[in-house]
Amino acid sequence: MARKYFGTDGVRGRVGEHPMTVEFALQLASAAARVLAPDGGRALVGKDTRLSGYMFEAALEAGFVAAGVDVSLIGPLPTPGIAYLTQKFGCSFGVVISASHNLYEDNGIKFFDASGSKLSDETEERIEQLLEGPPLTRESIALGRAVRVDKSRTVYQDFCASTMPPGTDLSGLKIVIDCAHGAAYKVAPRVLTDLGAEIIPIGCSPNGRNINLRCGSMAPELLQLTVSGVGADVGIALDGDGDRLVMVDHLGRLVDGDRLLYVIARDRKARGELTGPVVGTVMSNLGLEQALRREGIDFKRAAVGDRYVLAMLREHGGVLGGETSGHLLCLDRTTTGDGLVSALQVLAVMKRTGRSLAELAASMPRYPQVMVNVKVKERIDPRQSPAIQAAVRKAEGALGEAGRVVLRASGTEPLIRVMVEGEDEAAVTRHANELADVVRGAV
Repeated sequence: MARKYFGTDGVRGRVGEHPMTVEFALQLASAAARVLAPDGGRALVGKDTRLSGYMFEAALEAGFVAAGVDVSLIGPLPTPGIAYLTQKFGCSFGVVISASHNLYEDNGIKFFDASGSKLSDETEERIEQLLEGPPLTRESIALGRAVRVDKSRTVYQDFCASTMPPGTDLSGLKIVIDCAHGAAYKVAPRVLTDLGAEIIPIGCSPNGRNINLRCGSMAPELLQLTVSGVGADVGIALDGDGDRLVMVDHLGRLVDGDRLLYVIARDRKARGELTGPVVGTVMSNLGLEQALRREGIDFKRAAVGDRYVLAMLREHGGVLGGETSGHLLCLDRTTTGDGLVSALQVLAVMKRTGRSLAELAASMPRYPQVMVNVKVKERIDPRQSPAIQAAVRKAEGALGEAGRVVLRASGTEPLIRVMVEGEDEAAVTRHANELADVVRGAV
């Protein structure tokens, strides 16, 4: 059964348009409760800072309580914080109201199971099957209850700090932290401060409409200017729900997820803590694969989406993986992608080695990589178009072994992503634009 509503990261869309309506959220809550807690239980519900989070929180609460599930409302907290606390508090499942790195006009709903892991495709399909019927309202004696547990976020803060090596703190580091006016705006600055860092916070004043707006991991230009302007050692940029991370070195240069993954993996290998392969995606830079190979570290590629990276890590017994965008998985520290925890791992390497982020990342070359997003009216599979496939083969032939071409449909937006990578930036750009023109013509 093909999933109609669930994408690579839950249900997502424009607020007020199906499926991101109050009516659908209530129906989704009812269906999810019957699949994830059929005999009753407890759901932990968190959100980011979008204005629409209030109404979706209320709708989910109503659907869960009507289906006989107790609800703990924790308010704004990073997505990985909900994953951790779902397991920590023994909840039946966790829910996050967030559209991640999108602007405030969008929102989404995503779920974690009792172990703090994302739902399997099969579980999401079972939830979708129940969406065909009306929401459930149990008799009064079987209804759930709701309670606010906002202060429990300190448990997550303590957990993040505990992922640093014993005896390591951040004293002596001057850090600019950009929380994208999102879910981490309270916890991230407090964790860094508690660990002894001097911090300069930006993107920490949410108003319901400014999440991810010209800030955070998707727009790090302000962070880059601030780091160099205040003479900071390093900058950290999270996205709106706190599961993505990019960093900025002391020179104001961006360090993406590929290079951060390399820094962590190389350190884990040096300390004898790395098991299994490192897993990236089909979009990971070729330079990452080559740099890891020089260190004697196996590298594998999964489909785009941290859920697929996670599945491959589990299949091969690995602990480190991630995406160029900054979704990093440190399974030896936590169960899901966590921007703050990943940042702490990099900062720990800086403290242990006494080297700057610029030095640590320098030994990973980065091949020129050009991405062109082609808007489409509805999702299509580019592999089914003969014209597109012929253009791909032509570009691959011209690039040879020192280049790659990847076309994929976005799991969260109506886009076809065209990526071309190779040694010659001019040639890469030309091939990417030519391929994009072919895709536009085909769709």
